[in-house]
Amino acid sequence: MKNNLYVVLMAGGVGVRFWPYSRNAKPKQFLDVLGTGKSLLQSTYDRFLPICAKENIFVVTHEEHAHLVQEQLPDIDSSQILAEPMRKNTAACIAYASYKIRQRDNDAVIVVSPADHLILKESEFQSTISKAADQAHDHDKLITLGITPSRPETGYGYIQFLPEKKILKKVKTFTEKPELSLAKKFIESGDFVWNSGIFIWGVQAIITAIQEHLPEMAEVFEENLQQLDTDQEKKAILKIYTQCKSISIDYGIMEKATNVYVCQANFSWSDLGSWNSIHDISPKDGDNNSIVGQALVYDTRNSIIRSSTPGRLLVAQGLNGYLIGEFGDVIIVCEKEREDLFRQFVNDVKAMKGGGEFL
Repeated sequence: MKNNLYVVLMAGGVGVRFWPYSRNAKPKQFLDVLGTGKSLLQSTYDRFLPICAKENIFVVTHEEHAHLVQEQLPDIDSSQILAEPMRKNTAACIAYASYKIRQRDNDAVIVVSPADHLILKESEFQSTISKAADQAHDHDKLITLGITPSRPETGYGYIQFLPEKKILKKVKTFTEKPELSLAKKFIESGDFVWNSGIFIWGVQAIITAIQEHLPEMAEVFEENLQQLDTDQEKKAILKIYTQCKSISIDYGIMEKATNVYVCQANFSWSDLGSWNSIHDISPKDGDNNSIVGQALVYDTRNSIIRSSTPGRLLVAQGLNGYLIGEFGDVIIVCEKEREDLFRQFVNDVKAMKGGGEFL
């Protein structure tokens, strides 16, 4: 365990693609999606404890969910919970954490990770992170973790790297969610990996990159540095976020910078980005159905059946590839692979009179 290793868990999303299970009051990262007895946030936190001191783990979340972080991770201090006043995508989130950590440690190496992914073979994950962190010590590399693809997946981003026999490989291109035919070509080429959204870098490297590629964001953070770690921090962050543009770290920095490297990993990984991905990793019956709760199923296959209310029975017949879910005050029946529709569902519910109570 290295004293200057820090971890930033991004837990600010709303989990639209998991509505109505994921709601505004308790989004996906705070739920026990996998039925393990732990939320995704708790599982992610525990995954890093063998390699990072708990006092060096920070969680960035929306201010309305800061209390959930404290409830679910009682071992961390309130100063390690970075509450965002508004959602401005991952660049602002990472900038906030990076400037805050630099106040404490100029030589920090930071691992940035989503709080809601599935990772199997955790010891292999920890070993890979440690190797990448060693490579980040010289503070001139922006490293992303790339997962060796097992299939031509169209729901993930891809990273192309220059073939070289090193721990880190220079990144050539980023591609977002390709069509199936292109994804197949990526797999066949052998020089593409899935983009995990997990990053490793020295604090100086990421702040230099923010200054170079997002200068307005760097300027507004640096104007207010003196207020971080004081009782004026909340007020300062509101001022900062009001002036920050909403942009992802991928578009804002990683696709522009020239010092970007990928560390290739082979452990099992899923971003759990859709109901279909939950179906993939869940236990299933002989007809490939994932069933949670009380249900009777007839002539139904390749489906997800979930009942969250004790004493309530779901009966399904004649369905193929559907999500049938009862989540308190919302019942949903839809094709499970149509993750593109969930944003429309949520927007339409929002537009209904009184619809907010269902979100």
